Amino acid sequence: MDSVKHLMMEEYENMTSVEQAIADFFIKNEEYMDFSARNISRILYISNATLSRFAKKCGYKGYRELVFNYEKELQEQINEDSISKLAKKVKCTYGSLLEEVFQQLDEEKICQAAEMVSSYKRVLVCGLGSSGYAASEMAFRMMRLGLQIQSVTDSQVIQMAAAVADENCLMIAISLSGNTQTITEAIRIAKSRGAGVVLITANREAEIDCDVVLYTSTSRNLDQGIAISPQFPILVLTDIFYGYYFKNDTKIKRQRYHMTLETLNKKKS
Repeated sequence: MDSVKHLMMEEYENMTSVEQAIADFFIKNEEYMDFSARNISRILYISNATLSRFAKKCGYKGYRELVFNYEKELQEQINEDSISKLAKKVKCTYGSLLEEVFQQLDEEKICQAAEMVSSYKRVLVCGLGSSGYAASEMAFRMMRLGLQIQSVTDSQVIQMAAAVADENCLMIAISLSGNTQTITEAIRIAKSRGAGVVLITANREAEIDCDVVLYTSTSRNLDQGIAISPQFPILVLTDIFYGYYFKNDTKIKRQRYHMTLETLNKKKS
């Protein structure tokens, strides 16, 4: 279940100015106090009825249920005194990102993309920067299942790979922003040559002609003020994608996986 603060942030834009002031109080608060309706109404100069409406807007039956869950989560946070304040913020950011990834998860599209991987003779995974690291990790993992897959993380090589793509090739393009020129141009070229295209992005407004678009999250949606690894949400999504791909013809893929491991072990010995 989502944390109380996360639910408040989700509904924030739909709240009145008074409700936003209440949300700000709970989101920013880090100290345990008397959270009774009487005390909070006194502190914020609002009525008990306003608190009740606020709780219902956040998905709770009433203010008492909201406070029960809020106090529980706050106590857990306070008990983590051994973790530095910065580490707590990092933990919170990763937790929020993880929640967002699963909220945006479209299993039907992931299944469709996994089936496409199985139906093409070769696969190219393209990305630049942090997306390139995720592309390399994805290709490495799926290569162990016997897939003809290659990661391409150089801008010029991406353009060349797109230029020689054909109907037997599937391009998996990764761009969190959805507007990286090298990636969008490569998609256009690959599509014009009959290749299949799957795009992984966090930009729901990106207007790119693809067969399947898989949406993930990004830290820019979270106002935490700290830097985290931008490839994290991509890696979470690719782990899910890997699971769906492995589920199809599990026996054959498991055999191929063990074959690649045996080959690697022979080289070491």
